[in-house]
Amino acid sequence: MRFSPPILFAVLLLIGGLLVTPAVFGQQQGRQALEKEKKQNIEKMNQLRTVLRKTSSEKNVSLGQLKILDQQIQVQSKQIGLLNKDIRLTESEIAELRKTSTALSRDLNTLKTEYSAMIYNADKRRQQVNPLGFLFASDNFNQLVARYRYLRQYSDARQNQVRQINRIQGELQTKEQIRQRKRQQQKGTLVAKVGETKKLEGLKDEKNQVVKALSAKESELQTELTESRRAVAQLESMITRIVARERAERVRREAEARAERVRLARVAKAEAARRTAERKRAEEAVAAAQKAGEAPNPTDVARAERPAEPEPAAPKPDERSNTNLNREETALASSFGASRNHLPWPVNRGFISDHFGRRPHGVLKGVYVENQGVDIQTNAGEGVKTVYDGIVQDVASMPGMNNVVAIQHGDYFTVYAKLKSVSVRVGQRVKAREAIGTVATDKNGISEIQFQIWKEFTKLNPESWLSPR
Repeated sequence: MRFSPPILFAVLLLIGGLLVTPAVFGQQQGRQALEKEKKQNIEKMNQLRTVLRKTSSEKNVSLGQLKILDQQIQVQSKQIGLLNKDIRLTESEIAELRKTSTALSRDLNTLKTEYSAMIYNADKRRQQVNPLGFLFASDNFNQLVARYRYLRQYSDARQNQVRQINRIQGELQTKEQIRQRKRQQQKGTLVAKVGETKKLEGLKDEKNQVVKALSAKESELQTELTESRRAVAQLESMITRIVARERAERVRREAEARAERVRLARVAKAEAARRTAERKRAEEAVAAAQKAGEAPNPTDVARAERPAEPEPAAPKPDERSNTNLNREETALASSFGASRNHLPWPVNRGFISDHFGRRPHGVLKGVYVENQGVDIQTNAGEGVKTVYDGIVQDVASMPGMNNVVAIQHGDYFTVYAKLKSVSVRVGQRVKAREAIGTVATDKNGISEIQFQIWKEFTKLNPESWLSPR
């Protein structure tokens, strides 16, 4: 027995309804990405709360505390945006479930109608022809087998129709349960959004209070700013001196190598000239002996028969780049340059509390400050690690910056300032993620490192080099 076109169409609809459609697949991917982003943002919020609790325990408000609040407001605003995105995605998921349920209901009605027609026709045939009589009325055994198969297929088709109906009914019930659950989740997200919005308003109020308290300490802030600028200038002078020293050293090495190549070329040329003159004298002595009818001196014969000296090749320059880097330094600089946006952070936990470049002061009106790197706030006693293989070029201590470590990576340099302790020495080769010290904590309870990246004398924005967090 063959299925009628309406039954076949319904079966195809059933199969299509149970498969994951492109829209549903896209929603699933969007949901996974959203949940991952929400989880990461919540982790940031928890880290910031931990840092803020420690700094809030200090009696005096500080710019560091203000930076944390600014970061918290930013992360809190992002969390509200993610919740809004969650609400919209849930609404889309509910709409897709409703659409799927409608299609399944339509398929179910079609199957029920066809099943009713099938039962009616079966009863009608049974009244007209008894199944046993239909079988035993066969003309031969082969016809009997064919009629038995026909009846069996017809019975199987009815049972399959029942299974399809039950399957769709179960699917409809499942879809409805999922839709109700999504509605409850959406309500929960709306409640969470209201709570996060209240937290955001609380953070903004707290920030206003800190700004107000800091504004009353304008003279202290001016003094801190002056000291900070002095420390920044001293650090810049240190790095500039290191870069200039390394460049001069590379130039000196290149000059020495060039002078050595010239000296060796001169020696080779003089030796070639001496051998040529010796050969020429030997040839003349042999010719004179032969002319006089005498036996030439064997030594003169050997020298005269010696092949002519080739012209000494011009000295080849050392394989260096236009910055006088040798092969090893060039390879290191190249691999460092290829690590943009992939460098590990110098601390395991923390956030960028002050960005690269020029910006208005957080409190003082009309005052601008410039950061030559980034400030990263973290926990007290946090370990500091190098971000790439290199050579320690300097370890220094200076007011306002505590301990400073400068590491060379070819013609790139990374700088780690505001360290409490240092565990490396000048000239030491270090590997990426190797410990170099611990972060210092200032009088206001702020644990923060200053991290810089230079290429020769050019300051680079570290945020575009560190891996995203």
